[in-house]
Amino acid sequence: MSEKGYENTNQTNNQKYLGKKGLIAFIALMNMFIPLSTDLYLPALPKMSSYFGSSISVTNLTLTAFFFFYALGILIWGPISNKYGRKPVLIVGSIIYIISSSFCALSSNVYFLIFSRIAQGIGAGGITSVSIAIIKDYFSGKERESILAIVQSLSGIAPMVAPIIGAWILKISTWRGSFWILTIISILNLLLTFLYEETLKDNERYRGTLAKSIKRLLVVGKNKGFLIPAIIFSLSALPFMGYIAISSYIYVDYFGLSEQVYSYFFAANALISIAGPIIYVKYLSTIDKKIFASGCFGLSVLSGILIITVGKLSPVFFLLSFMIISLIGTAIRPFSTNILLEQQNGDTGSASSLINTLFTVLGSVGMLLASIPYKNIVVGLGGLVTLFSATALIGWYGFIKSNVPCIGLKQPNYELNKDTVN
Repeated sequence: MSEKGYENTNQTNNQKYLGKKGLIAFIALMNMFIPLSTDLYLPALPKMSSYFGSSISVTNLTLTAFFFFYALGILIWGPISNKYGRKPVLIVGSIIYIISSSFCALSSNVYFLIFSRIAQGIGAGGITSVSIAIIKDYFSGKERESILAIVQSLSGIAPMVAPIIGAWILKISTWRGSFWILTIISILNLLLTFLYEETLKDNERYRGTLAKSIKRLLVVGKNKGFLIPAIIFSLSALPFMGYIAISSYIYVDYFGLSEQVYSYFFAANALISIAGPIIYVKYLSTIDKKIFASGCFGLSVLSGILIITVGKLSPVFFLLSFMIISLIGTAIRPFSTNILLEQQNGDTGSASSLINTLFTVLGSVGMLLASIPYKNIVVGLGGLVTLFSATALIGWYGFIKSNVPCIGLKQPNYELNKDTVN
């Protein structure tokens, strides 16, 4: 056993029942849980406010509370998966999600719904926290980056079709129908989990106590080559999740569209997002990574300016303006996730948890900021896009110019300090 509590043996990854393609599809499904958990009932948000007699800010707590506790969940689930394996975490997370989804569907008041969404977020954390870790368990090098792009593109189907399905559900049922659909999907995920065979190798399994396993988060967090770019990349989540929180109000209340038409606009934005990872892998992966990221952040600033100036004029102009940051946000994800995973030799579950937690926490902040009653809701969102994209651009420039090493980006021959690895 090593000094960090990891046992060194050999184990070969094998998926007897799912196979390689099945595993990729399973990972994609796990990554769909977050957009499905939010986008499926987005068209119903205005009607839910009327049903419960609650304000927009209170109803939107069903979103922000979900994401906040999802962030806390993944922060804990990742280290636990390092000790006990990915499969037990997936089983427990799926069961929690199934029960809480049914509670959401049965909610009689907005506060019980918020409580149920909190539990749902914790369960979702167990499902998604290990998805990135499984990719690193099973794939490596250039193939891992390609698989990340494939999974993220497949996962992009969910935000494209979820609001359309949600709008259709409203025609034949109520908002409760969306949560019954989520219950069924989570049951399917649990069944696939039983077919999945553990991918965490024995030589990467943490053998110390659970408390020490969770403390590994601090070890990963002390790695500046991991933490600083993780924060910078996660800043893009802030305005995008703000858009998720208020998009239905923008299209339905501000522009006066129906829930059905709104779902088509939302799906169109999601469709362009799917193209991001594909475009990166096929055309942009050979570009200098420093220049590529700088260009992405710069285009995001442009997107914010366009939203402020022309996005408020019509739903079409708003869609076209926001599409830029949507495309950029997904195009940069395969590169950013792979770079961050490269910074840690071991502690994959902890690294995966921190990546998802930073993205989610900042995204929750974005939801709260976007829900503020601005004089003009579109201009308010555009301001958030511009401000935080510019912050990411400045932060990225400072990081590139700093002496902080980053494997695959700066000082490629740099060896990780023993204190940051297992």
